[in-house]
Amino acid sequence: MSAPAIAQSDEKGAETEEGIPVTDKVVIEKCGTCHTSDGKGHLSRISWVRTTPEQWAQVIHRMVKLNGLSITADEAKKVVRSLSTTHGLAPEEAKAVMYLPEKRALDEVNIPNEQVRAACASCHAFAQPLSWRRSANEWRLLQDLHVALYSQAEVQFRRPVDDNGIPAGFGAPAGKGPTPGMLALDYIRKVAPLHTPEWAAWSARMRKPELAGKWLVSASMPGKGRYAGSLTIAPAGDDFTSTLTLHSLSDGSTITRSGKGIVYAGYSWRGSSSGTGDMATPDAPNGAARETLWFAPDQKSAVGRWYWGAYQEFGFDVTLTRAGGETTISSVSPYALKAGTTGATLRILGDKLPTKFVPADLGLGKGLSVKKIISASADEIVVSVDVAADAVVGAHDVVLGGAVLEKALPVYKKVDYLKVTPETALARLGGSEKHPKGYQQFEAIGYDKGADGKIGTGDDVAVGPIDATWSMGEFPYVYYDDDVNYVGKLSQTAFFTPNIDGPNPARKWNRNNYGEVWVTATAKAEKGADGKPLTAKSMLIVTVPAYKRWDQPEVSQ
Repeated sequence: MSAPAIAQSDEKGAETEEGIPVTDKVVIEKCGTCHTSDGKGHLSRISWVRTTPEQWAQVIHRMVKLNGLSITADEAKKVVRSLSTTHGLAPEEAKAVMYLPEKRALDEVNIPNEQVRAACASCHAFAQPLSWRRSANEWRLLQDLHVALYSQAEVQFRRPVDDNGIPAGFGAPAGKGPTPGMLALDYIRKVAPLHTPEWAAWSARMRKPELAGKWLVSASMPGKGRYAGSLTIAPAGDDFTSTLTLHSLSDGSTITRSGKGIVYAGYSWRGSSSGTGDMATPDAPNGAARETLWFAPDQKSAVGRWYWGAYQEFGFDVTLTRAGGETTISSVSPYALKAGTTGATLRILGDKLPTKFVPADLGLGKGLSVKKIISASADEIVVSVDVAADAVVGAHDVVLGGAVLEKALPVYKKVDYLKVTPETALARLGGSEKHPKGYQQFEAIGYDKGADGKIGTGDDVAVGPIDATWSMGEFPYVYYDDDVNYVGKLSQTAFFTPNIDGPNPARKWNRNNYGEVWVTATAKAEKGADGKPLTAKSMLIVTVPAYKRWDQPEVSQ
């Protein structure tokens, strides 16, 4: 392998790229003592980086801890707000890494190769570096900072690679090829430079967030199902307040919440909210929540997550649609319809829906016909629908009164296979107020394999949660350790409650209650070609308590 073509013009430490001026007086006052000005509005280091609110807050914590920065909470909030706007990310750049501030636990599939994984994703999520944009010089300095602060970083960066470019085992002799650190530096400089077309375009387009008004909410929560409702946002100085009403599409229960939020860079909402009532269970949907939302540049829609829990394991997946002067469809229920069904009751939820129309006015795609209008109001329409046996399998649009909700209604012929979500899962032992347990909720999602008849291809159709029985089995990572007997309990609603932490005298060698198990779902009704019930499983790792907390008070409300 040949060494990557890494730019050398900046190796002496001088910046060769144009920086982004810092004009905010509070930023200059709090940061300018150490970060020197070049007389052109640039502050050293700061003018050559861009990142998210969370990462700017992390920088402030580091400056306080390592460099003695004196800053109040109000000042820190102002600095984060300013830098997240003038030295932030464009909406397109931020959307690719939104799963990090949304606190989603998932398997990252965006890591290009094993070398970059070894250098950048051995200790933290790959979304961490991808949440930054830096000059070529700043990316090099970041590697130097890692080496200075973290002893393992130098080992990871300089780890030898084999002839195939795969990082070799520790202690292997140095090879002739480039190290993971060299390859990662070359890669990250190319994909995350300081100046990008997206940021240039957004800097010109960025405007004050005009979010006040009514928003339609479509939300879902694993184990609780789907919800619909409305959110009212009101201005509160430079910030916002919010009031929310959600109705469960499963049992009709109602949730009310209130909160407040900040919008950074014209699109990036960070807030907090709380519901009414007691938290009878850890996953009760009225828990105090952090809110992370990505508003579309036209400020007509938003997507994101409201989360809570010991390590953010509970929460709503959320879609917002602005309620304006026109007909708007926000969600439909049920989630999917089966081909050959007659007389299915379909609910269409939205705003300013027509109350006078004929069945032919409601378009549901080929093979679906509206037979009867059961009720019609401005925010909900209920109709009876027949689904032809040869209806086109796939996600159908719902069209009414000039409004379109794309891919809103999946149609399927048969549940061909299951997936347990999450497919790989994490839970944490605990038991004290200081170190609470980290739970996990599973679901069995059914799929039609689509027109091509192949499982796992792009035309497969998700048909939503499937009724299943649940069980745990030993994952034979360490033989004869009987993890399934110690890690915790799985309910028949697929809710996993971990065991307490601490050495267990009933276990061999007084081991803690951590371990690895399979979580298996067995469908109650759906069967495979062999006539046996469909099954699927997820790997669950039950690990030690979350001893360290990463709270960011500057960006939470």
